Amino acid sequence: MKGNTIKKFDFRPLFSGMLPLFVLAHFSHHLLTALPIPLLPMIRNDFVLDYTQSGLLISAFTLSYGIAQLPAGWFADHIGPRILITIGISGVGLAGLLVGLSETYGMTIVFLVLMGVAGGGYHPSAPSLISTVVEPKNRGRALGFHVIGGSASYFLAPLIGVAIATAWGWRGPFIGLAAPTFVFGIIFCVLLGRRTHIEEKKYRIADNHAETLSTPGHLRRLVAFMTLSTSTQAILFSTIAFIPLFMVDHFGIAKETAAASLAIIYSAGFWAAPLGGHLSDRLGRVPIILTVCLISGPIIYLLNLVPYGLGFGAVLLVIGMITTTRMPVSEDYIVAHTPARYRSTILGIYFFSGTEGGGILTPAMGYLIDQLGFYHSFTIAGSTLVVVTLTCSVFLLGSRD
Repeated sequence: MKGNTIKKFDFRPLFSGMLPLFVLAHFSHHLLTALPIPLLPMIRNDFVLDYTQSGLLISAFTLSYGIAQLPAGWFADHIGPRILITIGISGVGLAGLLVGLSETYGMTIVFLVLMGVAGGGYHPSAPSLISTVVEPKNRGRALGFHVIGGSASYFLAPLIGVAIATAWGWRGPFIGLAAPTFVFGIIFCVLLGRRTHIEEKKYRIADNHAETLSTPGHLRRLVAFMTLSTSTQAILFSTIAFIPLFMVDHFGIAKETAAASLAIIYSAGFWAAPLGGHLSDRLGRVPIILTVCLISGPIIYLLNLVPYGLGFGAVLLVIGMITTTRMPVSEDYIVAHTPARYRSTILGIYFFSGTEGGGILTPAMGYLIDQLGFYHSFTIAGSTLVVVTLTCSVFLLGSRD
């Protein structure tokens, strides 16, 4: 019994091969895309924006990022994911440089759109490629460790970004981080070409066998699962986008402190993402996704009630836990229930839906805040999440995976 327990918790196979490089790639991909939200209070002051205009600024990137993932998934299935991943890293670096060089609100929006288009190919490609270089029984944990890279970016971006912006303004972080992002994208492209084909042969046979068993008759569950996950992502994203402004305007916190506080949310990715992936492998994806999504609604509402301090920090940490736990569980479910030849395409639809939903809801949330204030807007968001979770659970209850 003890031997079996040790085996189940053995993470050593995940630290060999390509997976650590994918973690670094995920970090590089989000190093620039994580900057707009924490820097939003500074950008707002520079361009003199209201909440709606601030939301549109975030949506400029988010909407284009979401739209780009739809065709990117199809291209990844037909021309290979390596090119899409390279563009998703190096292309973001170039676009981020242009954001840093922009002088007007309109120019900033245009270059954020360009950054979204360039970045759209990474996420539909990476989970599909990771699934071919790890054993199926470790897939959830592998995808969980992959999330650590993105979480590290979102954790460090507010800290690094604010430190640079304090000295050189909000444009400084975009300019300073563009070059290392671009360079790593090229390096990773070369490494992918050398190593991926060797490793993917080991697990493709077992993976194909698993997909044959899992795909027939599961379309309705797949749609319900994706709807629940992407709705949660979209509503949480639109809420997180305004947390720095909420802290500045509701609590009177300095904008630099409010921006840096987002690091609390993203710090959860260091432990919640691999834990979520591990629980997904052991307990099944459906129980985990239903649990975290059901918690989401009440947690958003709690933003209205807790005072600034440890209580508010705890709420931010739980939001981060929900966000990062959901990611590997959802990706694992889609990979396990989708044939390899369509996998990136379905992942593209999934990421498109969540990202696009967040892009649409962010200015809508800004409009609600302008009209109703933070309290009622957060209450509406939390209540909507509870309704969506309960509705989707009708189709998912009774299934582990």
